[in-house]
Amino acid sequence: MIFRHGKRESEMISRKLREAVILSEMKSYQIAHAANLHPSTLSRIICGIEKVKKGDSRVLSIGRVLGIPAEDCFQNNNDERN
Repeated sequence: MIFRHGKRESEMISRKLREAVILSEMKSYQIAHAANLHPSTLSRIICGIEKVKKGDSRVLSIGRVLGIPAEDCFQNNNDERN
């Protein structure tokens, strides 16, 4: 049940952002600190446990750190679902 809840919430995070965090040469705690987030918050957002909405400033901060434009940080309705 928790997984399904997390999956539903993470649908707003783009695959591009999720993959950028995972594939970055920066360690996740470095990304989190650069985005002014606690590392556990970054993890919860990327895993879909933390509820986010389109335009969430935390997600935009993560995107900024990784060089991802704001429009690419969130899924559009036409995006393929994970």
